[in-house]
Amino acid sequence: MTPERNPLSARSVVASTLLGMHPPVLAARVLVRSGELFGISEGTTRTAISRMVAAGELEPDGGEPPGYRLAGRLLERQARQDISRKPPRWGWDGRWRMAVVVAERRSAEERAALRTSLLGGRYAELREGVWTRPDNLPGERPDAPGCEWIKGEFAEPAATAATLWDLAGWGTQARALEGELATWTPRLDAEGVDVLAPTFVLSADVLRHLQADPLLPRELLPRDWPGGALRKAYDGFDAAFKRVWRDWYRSVR
Repeated sequence: MTPERNPLSARSVVASTLLGMHPPVLAARVLVRSGELFGISEGTTRTAISRMVAAGELEPDGGEPPGYRLAGRLLERQARQDISRKPPRWGWDGRWRMAVVVAERRSAEERAALRTSLLGGRYAELREGVWTRPDNLPGERPDAPGCEWIKGEFAEPAATAATLWDLAGWGTQARALEGELATWTPRLDAEGVDVLAPTFVLSADVLRHLQADPLLPRELLPRDWPGGALRKAYDGFDAAFKRVWRDWYRSVR
């Protein structure tokens, strides 16, 4: 049985639509029509777009017809989303990265920004003021002002990982989503635009769940870890979804 999901807001529809685009830019009227798929009025969608521009999440494209593109936090989110779909492969030597907060005084806003940055980098809080993850991902470390960076090891790294991340919970939800993908992929091929709205919501849920994958080294994962299976199922679903979406897009351009 497909679980009940909360209705999408206008902001969520606009963000999710653009997060799925490369490059992440669409005409305003297409974003408005995306909202209409979920019963959201044109005025509500345009209000959401204006607020997202004011918040630095979108910026006018300046093209013809007029459109908008992702910016700021949402553009960073798309980069994390892309990584979560196709994780980089890098060997692991057993060491962990640690960010240790050394700043004595921080405002609530600074603490919140640090937490957001480290969680976005797939770090977990070992204890207050100490964040860590295995050093198995390439790229720059997260922006963490007021922190010192060190590397170290744990005597029982698999047990530590299981304590820091809810791997069992992530796996259970991943299997449930994989089952939903198996149900909806053939329906996309058979029913087309008629199932675009529910599959849009499912797609956003899967991408959100993949971003919650800590992307640990395989040495630290349960033997039956479903990350690869979920990604493979989503690739097939996404190909079918994009075929339907392109047909719909041509009809509203």
